[in-house]
Amino acid sequence: MTVKIKVGIIGASGYTGLELLKILIYHPTFELSYVANSTGGVSVDELHPALKSICALDVKKADVDECALSCDLVFLALPHKTSMAYVKPLMKKGIKIVDFSADYRLTQDVYEEYYCEHTDPVNLMNVVYGLPELFREEIKTASLIANPGCYPTSAILGLLPFMDVRIKNTPIIIDAKTGVSGAGKKLSESTNFVNVNDNMFAYKPFTHRHAPEISQKLGIDFDEVNFIPHLVPITRGMLSSIYIQVDKNIDAYNILEEFYKSEASVRVFKEPVNMKNVAGTNFCDIFVKQKGATLFISSAVDNLMRGASSQAVVNANIMMGIRELSGVSDIAYVP
Repeated sequence: MTVKIKVGIIGASGYTGLELLKILIYHPTFELSYVANSTGGVSVDELHPALKSICALDVKKADVDECALSCDLVFLALPHKTSMAYVKPLMKKGIKIVDFSADYRLTQDVYEEYYCEHTDPVNLMNVVYGLPELFREEIKTASLIANPGCYPTSAILGLLPFMDVRIKNTPIIIDAKTGVSGAGKKLSESTNFVNVNDNMFAYKPFTHRHAPEISQKLGIDFDEVNFIPHLVPITRGMLSSIYIQVDKNIDAYNILEEFYKSEASVRVFKEPVNMKNVAGTNFCDIFVKQKGATLFISSAVDNLMRGASSQAVVNANIMMGIRELSGVSDIAYVP
């Protein structure tokens, strides 16, 4: 009989919390033993009616002591600033953590420039960035994982194979589109139906706070990354169109294929990729086209899955020494 590992979720109310619940309910090794949000007082199937007759666990008001008694590992599906208030006490109690927020993804100075004051700088020294293709060995022994942002996941995975052949100090242009679920459940003027339907628009060009996350993990200067996100009228999905300058004598497709030949969650295509084929999965699909010294890289992920919840479960699997893709679906929501 498989020995169960008790896991919990703090922040079960949002879209990523729902996706996390859907994975963990049927996970073969993880036992969902604690579910919480800021208020409690409901069941999982009341919070998410799509789970009626599937999961009726009580949703508790988040409490560090109760969580620590119930879990070996906890997922924090919380916004920035809120998350670090839980990380600090949970780490002291020896609980492993996968954090969805930006609180531990950046150095303290960059974080405070783009977000807010950091109240837990000590654990910034103890964190591992949760992109397995870059830090798999470090994740194995980590106690705290900073789960990557959705835009950085798509962009970094697209760019990684070509950083050694990129012409240094030339601009990297990332034109990325995402579905509205990436903005979360909170209502805003920009994400209401009337504004989003039959519409598409850029937001925060060159100033979006995921840009420094991309540059830091690629080891390049922030000024070299030109990141322009767009909101498109779909529920889920992300497509990044990336342009870089490289040595014109390379074979870009072979470089891409060779780089990811052993990675089960990255698929390399000879034709342009799309968001539908990765919906509901942990896959990142990548296509590359070369024109002289210019590369066009197209990278597709599900922003709620590879950009958040399934990647978090993969990180937890690695941390706990079980099969990396355990519990994670590899069948896309098509058609």
